[in-house]
Amino acid sequence: MKLRLILILMLSPWLLAAQAKKKKAPVKQHKPLIGEYFGMRCLNPDSAETPYLYYKVYEWAGTRYKYSGDTKKGIDCSGFVCRMYKDAYCIDLAGGSKDLFKTVCPLEKEELKEGDMVFFKIKKGQISHVGIYLGNNKFAHASVKQGVIVSDLDEEYYKKYFFKGGRLAGR
Repeated sequence: MKLRLILILMLSPWLLAAQAKKKKAPVKQHKPLIGEYFGMRCLNPDSAETPYLYYKVYEWAGTRYKYSGDTKKGIDCSGFVCRMYKDAYCIDLAGGSKDLFKTVCPLEKEELKEGDMVFFKIKKGQISHVGIYLGNNKFAHASVKQGVIVSDLDEEYYKKYFFKGGRLAGR
């Protein structure tokens, strides 16, 4: 009996450690198919000027936000827009949202077309956020809280901070 008790006491730290290390695997969320994903957002990649842009947005959807990031491990808004331009249009861009604004011809909301950039003045009345316009009032961007998502320009938050659209010369 004593021997059994001693063995239990000696082995209990390892048993407890083994139990503590067992963690439930995170539940992997199902990502809808590309048609469903954009259909839920009232967009149709099949009728897009550049369907590959939609494919790339879908591929990056859900990627977490990381300031100055430009990989699938984390990306910020300007990094995301630069990546979309490189992948969908073979155009190399660099810099933050303010820098990107300096490279475009400014547009009003009504003039936007697929592939244009959309700029927002969120912090201290300065351009501090950028996304890429998809059509039907929707744009893709890397949001601080939700990562890469598609949003609507008429959502109160974006309506409040929208500044200008922008188109690269020759696009």
